[in-house]
Amino acid sequence: MAGPEAGEQAARARALAVLRIRGAALGAAVLPAALAVVLFAGAATGGLGAGDSGGWALARWIVAGIAMAVLLLAALVAAVVARARPALSPTVPVAEESAPDLYRLVRDLADRLEVPAPSAIALTPDCDSWLEDRTHRAQAPPGRAAARRSGAGRQVPAPVLVIGSPFLWWMRVGELRALLAPVVAGTGPSAHPDIAAARRFVRGLDAAVAVAARARGTLRGIPLRFVGRVARVLLRGCGEHAAQMERGVAAAASERAQSVDYGLRIVAQEQVGLAYAGWDRLLTRVALPAWRMGRWPARLDAGVVSALTELSRRDRLAEGFTSRLGERPACDLLDEPGAIDRAASLLAARLFHGGPAESGPDWAPVAWERYPEEVVDRKWRLEAARLHRVLDDLPAPGSAGPDRGTATAAPVREVREKEPVGTKGAVHGPAAAESGPARRAAEPSAEAAEGLGGRVRVAADAVPAPADGGPAVAGPTLLRVIERLATDADASDLVAARLVTELEREERDTADRRAAARTAGPAQDTSEAAGPGVSWGDGLVDGGVPLFPLQAPRSGRELLADHVTAMVCCAAVDTAGAAPGLDWLDGPALLVDGARRADVGRPVRSLVDDGDAEPLRDWLGEIGVRPDKPVRLV
Repeated sequence: MAGPEAGEQAARARALAVLRIRGAALGAAVLPAALAVVLFAGAATGGLGAGDSGGWALARWIVAGIAMAVLLLAALVAAVVARARPALSPTVPVAEESAPDLYRLVRDLADRLEVPAPSAIALTPDCDSWLEDRTHRAQAPPGRAAARRSGAGRQVPAPVLVIGSPFLWWMRVGELRALLAPVVAGTGPSAHPDIAAARRFVRGLDAAVAVAARARGTLRGIPLRFVGRVARVLLRGCGEHAAQMERGVAAAASERAQSVDYGLRIVAQEQVGLAYAGWDRLLTRVALPAWRMGRWPARLDAGVVSALTELSRRDRLAEGFTSRLGERPACDLLDEPGAIDRAASLLAARLFHGGPAESGPDWAPVAWERYPEEVVDRKWRLEAARLHRVLDDLPAPGSAGPDRGTATAAPVREVREKEPVGTKGAVHGPAAAESGPARRAAEPSAEAAEGLGGRVRVAADAVPAPADGGPAVAGPTLLRVIERLATDADASDLVAARLVTELEREERDTADRRAAARTAGPAQDTSEAAGPGVSWGDGLVDGGVPLFPLQAPRSGRELLADHVTAMVCCAAVDTAGAAPGLDWLDGPALLVDGARRADVGRPVRSLVDDGDAEPLRDWLGEIGVRPDKPVRLV
């Protein structure tokens, strides 16, 4: 047998194997009850164990007790498996009213493939597409769930089509149709009763294991742990059959989709790899710094087009891809692409950073044109302030004793967070001319200010002289940083270690504040806070923990290099007329005379790793930076 029928038959055979395991478990549960029925029936008919003499009466009651206990445990396992909510992918549902052209494209594609059309469409902030079964009553839309409880809608709906949101903005309409063809073709095997039943059974077991893992307390923990143990045994038994069943479904869908836009699908697959590369760079280099600053870019999907266009310009392997931009993009299939992009961007921040579910004073959207001022400049100045605060706490060079790592230097004058930045002390350089909205945008948010210990630091003449008439304490200058790292062999290790500790403390404080805000705020349904149109819940874990962290923890030397680079950029902006900028592939960038300078990393690493300040001094002289001039910090 050739064609999609072969894959469907193989998938059905594996589904029947899964159902046989379910039947075997059910048979094992009712076996003691059946034996008890036989014993009691034999006694009633005068056959097996007739009368009350001998051990037959005792055997009957022992078997009846065992049967009752086994049935109760089986009922417990069945109830948990049936009621446990299966895992749900975080998505942004797209209503048909907001994207009629997209629904029409998918339905036409299903008609060409001769398969049922997906029941709904949702977007995910990732470069992938799949079908997801949301027939569980806890995951159905409110109207459909009510109809199911009332007895209407006996037919199980088709799966939901989940589309990666970057695809809609980067791909053209024809490429998207070709890419979705093998995915939509999977609705055919999914509609088979045996395959659907096997999938529900496996997903129920998986959900039961998750429920058992979250069990707390003795009263609930002991029975749920038993349920989890049984579910894991059943999962091990049917795991191989379930995997082969899914492979058969995928093979059947791929074979069925061969007749639809096969040549265009090859081009679309090339775009998938390119989109994944651009999306990864956009998240890790551009979005992550904004998330750490309490801002979330509201047009991530639109930004991926700029990132991929820049990649096409730089990479000769991507030449020719920009010519596609003249064709109709797939996002034109949405009536309001801006609103969908905003919801997907907020969901991406929750998935990859663990941000709040809705905007607030410390979690605000940022437009791309405001990114250099609200993210890049604030990031540099916060890191420079953190670096100087750590330097303030270090002992003087050459001091001995075990307390060197914890000794503190002379205090630096500080003002409370409620006082505006720059109201005390002189600010030199071009930054002194800033005022109004531009100046206020550079001030720290409540979250950032609390991360700095609930205070903001003032520059220049805010640094007092010691009472004994000795030399003045060094102010927030780049020269101070260079001299300390170049003249003290242990300074790099000490500063790096303290930066790690400081960042960990700030992250804990931020997490505690968000947890307190969630506890103090009114209880609300997650589906209502997830974004516009999210009616099925977003599947995120509680506590704001990111499901997919973007970066591994950075080493102390890497953090030190980042902070020194931030200090260099602040000095360049304040004393040399440079400006913060945005590079779509590398994130925050320093612009000198309108051109990006990406060569500051090597001299900074030379200072941090080897204590050699000459390369950095040469670089600063070339740009015209005055390292002895105080810079504005927050």
